[in-house]
Amino acid sequence: MCGIVGYIGKQQAGPVLLDGLKKLEYRGYDSAGIAVYDEFAKKTEIVKAKGRLSALVEKTDGGKSLKGTCGIGHTRWATHGEPSELNAHPHFSDDGKVVAVHNGIIENYAELKQKLLNKGYEFYSQTDTEIATKLICYYYEKYGNDPVTAMERFILRTRGSYAIAVMFYDFPREIYVARKDSPMIIGVSDGEAFLASDVPAILKYTRNVYYIGDREIARLTDGGVTFYNVDREVIQKELVEIKWDAEAAEKGGYEHFMMKEICEQPKVVKDTINCAVKDGKVDFSEIGVTDEQLKAFKQVYIIGCGSAYHVGMVALYVMEKLARVPTRVELASEFRYRSPLIDENTLVVVISQSGETADSLAALREAKKLGATTLAIVNVVGSSIARDADFVFYTKAGPEISVATTKAYSTQLIACYLLAIKMARVNGSIDETRENELIAELTTIPDKISELLKDEREIQQFANVVAAKSNVFFVGRGEDYAVCMEGSLKLKEISYIHSEAYAAGELKHGTISLIEEGTLVIGVLTQDELYEKTISNMVETKSRGALIMGVTVKGRENVESTADITVYVPKTDPLFTASLAVVPLQLLAYYVSAYKGYDVDKPRNLAKSVTVE
Repeated sequence: MCGIVGYIGKQQAGPVLLDGLKKLEYRGYDSAGIAVYDEFAKKTEIVKAKGRLSALVEKTDGGKSLKGTCGIGHTRWATHGEPSELNAHPHFSDDGKVVAVHNGIIENYAELKQKLLNKGYEFYSQTDTEIATKLICYYYEKYGNDPVTAMERFILRTRGSYAIAVMFYDFPREIYVARKDSPMIIGVSDGEAFLASDVPAILKYTRNVYYIGDREIARLTDGGVTFYNVDREVIQKELVEIKWDAEAAEKGGYEHFMMKEICEQPKVVKDTINCAVKDGKVDFSEIGVTDEQLKAFKQVYIIGCGSAYHVGMVALYVMEKLARVPTRVELASEFRYRSPLIDENTLVVVISQSGETADSLAALREAKKLGATTLAIVNVVGSSIARDADFVFYTKAGPEISVATTKAYSTQLIACYLLAIKMARVNGSIDETRENELIAELTTIPDKISELLKDEREIQQFANVVAAKSNVFFVGRGEDYAVCMEGSLKLKEISYIHSEAYAAGELKHGTISLIEEGTLVIGVLTQDELYEKTISNMVETKSRGALIMGVTVKGRENVESTADITVYVPKTDPLFTASLAVVPLQLLAYYVSAYKGYDVDKPRNLAKSVTVE
């Protein structure tokens, strides 16, 4: 959530900053602002606007009204203080000589504010960022106008998460950066330096980036970066080349990123399979985990938030059916607030698209503290979770811009399937013949998703009916229930229709009292051994006036005697049907949101990467 950009170079900074912020709009925000140092007027000009970035673009003539080639910018998602121009970033010190933008939350802000009030500082906003800015100013003045020392004291004095970028009036062509638990990358090009919360903001300008670590400081100058640890010692960093295609972060002719990303699923699923399947076998040599290590694990914990948690729910069924290893799925936000029974014989799998999800990162660190081995399934190279985990499986989704995840979810599913197959083989719970069958079937999934995407007209038409509903219930059993959870989340987060997912067998235990004439019930029925039971549950809701949509595999045409609309997915091994059954639910959510005229890619109150608890 929130977005940071910064630039030092030869170009006018304002347009570069606004262009970068536009690439970060998907992260969610309610106000925006930029600060540019004017070398000729010897002053820093700050412009802010509430609402969409377009308001800031208009106020600054696309950034051209701010003269200067060094600046920072920010899109804010309100935490401390309401959305307003006053609370928007950048914030500044009382004398205006220190200007900063910040992502994250300073947990001890009240204590720090009182300290500064006692020192005579005044405050104009409700934000913790203003407090952070003035704290840096205080240390800057106290320790001989040294920016690195001021940043070091800030790191030592604050608690919480942050990525902060600071400009000092006395150092007009420099930007200072520090981070802890909040993403930040630094890019360099010929005579230029960039900083951003995420890769798409600077991909247009450079592919060469540094990842700054927790409690580290960076000093950006024209085309150069110096890094310091918390003891102010200079440290060396490896320059990393970003492999993403710049076009992958653009819409490419689609009306919305979400539809583009739904349609990219066949390719990214295929790429993710190919990165870990060599000569028809699951090969984890690039990940680094050995067969002996996998065989030693006595239990598996899968941890995630939102859609990543739903991936874990599918993986739970697949892992226990195939590998016969006890498996639990945990919400990251709950995991570390109890006493999980994990030890050195436990594999903890942490799933996160961004690799920066605050709760998931905290859960990973807690698992390591308890002695578990950790495997991250992430999409972003060099992200915090990737750096902290013992092993990393990088999915090949590429940049995902829409807040509602689709292709990242699908590639995470593939990673979990491959892990389950690998563990099953090393445990001896499947033989080589079965392994070959599973791998062969898995490689057909991309083409089967493509087949589904070609036949979406009926879903598009049905979306008009769904858009008029106030309540929708998704029901299924086993892996189908896990798919229902993801389908329900997709619908509610972008169409704002109340929806819930239930294990179909639980309907009679209270939920069926909510079914009335016209209530929409979406049933997912892809598991052979549970098919008839789920049909019976759907009949129960239909007899109470429900409108029924069924999602099932081809060949199960008798669903049509119960359902008002039936969507068929291609046949595959029942272990893998989640990868197919979720696609029509993604499309349904998309078309309902588009039909209602909502901002599909940027749903209200949501952010792409949740970097605070």
